[in-house]
Amino acid sequence: MSGGVPGRSRGARRVPRGPRPEAVPVLVARACAVVGLLDIAAGVFPRFRHSRMHTLAEVLPGALGPFAAALSLSVGVLLLLLAHGLRRRKRRAWRAAVALLPAGAVAQLTYRHSLVGVLISLALLAPLLIHRDQFKALPDPRSRWRALANFVLMGAGSLVLGLVIVSVHPKTLVGDPSLADRITHVLYGLVGFEGPVDYHGTTSWTVAFSLGALGLLTAVTTIYLALRPEHPAASLTEDDENRLRVLLERHGGRDSLGHFALRRDKAVVFSPSGKAAVTYRVVSGVMLASGDPIGDVEAWPGAIERFMDEARAHSWTPAVMGCSETGGEVWTRETGLDALELGDEAVVDVADFSLAGRAMRNVRQMVKRIERAGYETRVRRVRDLGDAELRRVRQAAEDWRGTDTERGFSMALGRIGDAFDGDCLIATAHKADEQPGPYGDLKAVLHFVPWGDDGVSLDLMRRDRSADPGMNELLIVAALQAAPKLGIARVSLNFAMFRSALARGEKIGAGPVLRAWRGLLVFLSRWFQIESLYKFNAKFQPRWEPRFVVYRASADLPRIGFAAMQAEGFVTLALPLPRFLRRRGPAARACAHVVGEADVRAA
Repeated sequence: MSGGVPGRSRGARRVPRGPRPEAVPVLVARACAVVGLLDIAAGVFPRFRHSRMHTLAEVLPGALGPFAAALSLSVGVLLLLLAHGLRRRKRRAWRAAVALLPAGAVAQLTYRHSLVGVLISLALLAPLLIHRDQFKALPDPRSRWRALANFVLMGAGSLVLGLVIVSVHPKTLVGDPSLADRITHVLYGLVGFEGPVDYHGTTSWTVAFSLGALGLLTAVTTIYLALRPEHPAASLTEDDENRLRVLLERHGGRDSLGHFALRRDKAVVFSPSGKAAVTYRVVSGVMLASGDPIGDVEAWPGAIERFMDEARAHSWTPAVMGCSETGGEVWTRETGLDALELGDEAVVDVADFSLAGRAMRNVRQMVKRIERAGYETRVRRVRDLGDAELRRVRQAAEDWRGTDTERGFSMALGRIGDAFDGDCLIATAHKADEQPGPYGDLKAVLHFVPWGDDGVSLDLMRRDRSADPGMNELLIVAALQAAPKLGIARVSLNFAMFRSALARGEKIGAGPVLRAWRGLLVFLSRWFQIESLYKFNAKFQPRWEPRFVVYRASADLPRIGFAAMQAEGFVTLALPLPRFLRRRGPAARACAHVVGEADVRAA
């Protein structure tokens, strides 16, 4: 590795700790949720007592009470929806809350005739106006999926709340309608029609107005989200990609994950000098960077400062997945964030690799057995493949993917055979069949990306499920054996999460806490391949390089973990679509860096 950890110059300033939630926005958000619940209760439940205000209200028009109930209900639901935005200091949420609180106060006075309800709404309005400078965060990236999610959630919530509205007037209810009748009444009421349930007096109007307001609110918010201008997540522009490639040519040997910064569904911020950059993606309000900053290590602080400024501007939660020890030191020093060891990267030094010895016995026997079965391997640069063969490799990698959802973010490039990726390495396994398939004699594919001038980093592993077990071992060994002729001195394999905990937990003398932690990791491996990846990597006797997650506060870790699982493709919140209907954007073409579960089991 070239260069050292940059020291702090005399005039350098320490970037303040990340965009921690301010006390006022948090308290205001909680108060907004409470006021929203009070407004919903005011619109749903009948009046409990008679006061002088009720007597004065007798002179008001008869339809004003039901209308005020519907208004109170609508304001309450919207305030609940806005509470999260206020917590994140969103400017648009602040504007909406300022407009809704007076409307809620009017509804409280008109329907419930409650001076206390009015004072509570106005009491929340005061700190919103006083501290308006704290609500300046810009909007998040958004898409049309939000409209569909809003329709489903609001529809379900309206149905439940509608059942409550229909059922809280037992004294004026005509007869004893069944649950089916009540549900039917709610569904009719949401679209503005009368249902089978009837009431004495003006209660019918109150229930009808309230149900209609819920239906209208669901429709309006869904239409708004569907028709508003789309602000998709930022992606690399052609200029950004060219600048990153220049930085990688000069400094790409520092980090094995550097080339993955060229994923085209990532955004980038550059240092003021342009000599360093941080790539990221925003997922569920988390600004998620991966690996170390790209470029001159002396310019890292400037790129990190730009990253933190962007996080503050949007009130995103900053996080870094998989940075090295050097990167973690710079991140924590420059920002005041904390770092936690996430796992280890398996790196094989080509000069030290050999199939000889007892430790490599299992791998050696498996490779020999597969070779005797008639398989042969080829290891080449992408630029050395013909167009027809490259198309077959791409199609095979797509069809052999083990899951419907593409996986990969921090350690996946997301494409194969791009015109600008000629230095990437492809290892393929072949076996002639009596009846060749759509990919000819191709049986397995490994794809590596460059790691400086003398290294490669594993990108994806795919195999034909009908091929013999051990294809991954065969191709890794083939790549390591061919590496010297290609000028490759080091190969980065998969990343093993919590590797040290698994290794220590299985040793003699491990304590009960460590054994319990290892047991939990083994249990989670049923879904996330934690133990299987560690054992697979360990076969090749690598050296282990620790990787870290950098975070703002311990309370953010669950949110960061969930966002990382979304980014890597382990969790998807979008509705599943048939493959031919899926969008073929860069994110949809992201390829897995992890070994497929079937591959690991077969190995």
